Amino acid sequence: MTILITGGSGKTSSVLAKRLHAANLPILVASRAGKAPEPFKAVVFNWLDPATFENPFIADSSIDRVYIVVAMFGPETAHVNAFVDFARTKGVKRFVLLSASQIEAGKLPLGEIHQHLIDSGVEYAVLRPTWFQQNFGASLLTSIRDHSQTFSASQSGRLAFVSTEDIAEAAFQALTAEPSLNKDLLVFGPELLSHDEVAALLSAAVGRKITHVKHTVEEMKNIYTSYGLPEEYAAVLSDMEGKIADQVEEELFNVSVDKKFVGKRTVGEYIQKNREQWIN
Repeated sequence: MTILITGGSGKTSSVLAKRLHAANLPILVASRAGKAPEPFKAVVFNWLDPATFENPFIADSSIDRVYIVVAMFGPETAHVNAFVDFARTKGVKRFVLLSASQIEAGKLPLGEIHQHLIDSGVEYAVLRPTWFQQNFGASLLTSIRDHSQTFSASQSGRLAFVSTEDIAEAAFQALTAEPSLNKDLLVFGPELLSHDEVAALLSAAVGRKITHVKHTVEEMKNIYTSYGLPEEYAAVLSDMEGKIADQVEEELFNVSVDKKFVGKRTVGEYIQKNREQWIN
C-alpha cells in the first residue's frame, strides 16, 4: 500500500505527509515541481496536464489510496474526475477528498467531485472543514500586523475554526480506516467563536487592539475580486461568509457525532504559538 498525496506543499498535505511517515506508512508526494522535503519522495504532477497523471504510478506501482487536494475555485477541478477514473485503472481503491463545510455533494466544482466518488462506487471519504485557523496567519496576516484589523462578512456569527493539523488527522484516519468510511465528514475545531472573539484573543496576545471590521456580502465580493478572484467565485466565497452571519456554520457544528470530526486544537493555542508574526 502506498498513499499518493496531491497538493504536496499545501497546508494540510504537508502535515499529513509527516503524520503518515511517523506511522511508517509509505507515501508519494505529488506536486507541480516534483519536489518535496526530506525524507519524502516526490513526483511531477499537474491537474491541468493529464500527461502527468501516469507519473505517480510509474514511480510507484503499489499506490492504492489518494488524498485529493485542489483549489476550490481553480480550473483544476474540471480534471479531477478524469484522474479518479484513470487512477482506478491503475489499482487505486480509495480516495479522500478535501472539500469545505458548506459544499455538499453535487454543489459547485468540489461537490461535483464528491458526487463522482459516490457514483463511482469506490472507497471514499470527503472531508468538509470549516475556515482554517491558519488563515489569520496567511490571508489576514498583513491586515492584522500592519492595520490591526481582521475583516469578514460574518458579522457576529460563530464558527469552529479548525487547525490544519486536525484536518490532517482526519485525513489520516480516513485514509487508513478499515473498513472505509464511505461518507463525508464535517471537520471542526473544538469551539465556536465569532470573528469579534478571535480579534479579542489576538488583542490580548499582541498587546494592542485588533478590530474585526464587519463588511457586507457585496463589499466582501468586491474585496475578493480586487485580489484577482473571478467575480463568480468571489460571489460564492462572500456568500459563504454571509451564511456564517445566518448561523449556518453553528448549525453544522451541532450535527450528530457520526457526521463530524472535531479536532483538539483551539484558536487561542494557535494564536499564542504564532503571536510573533502579528507584532510589527
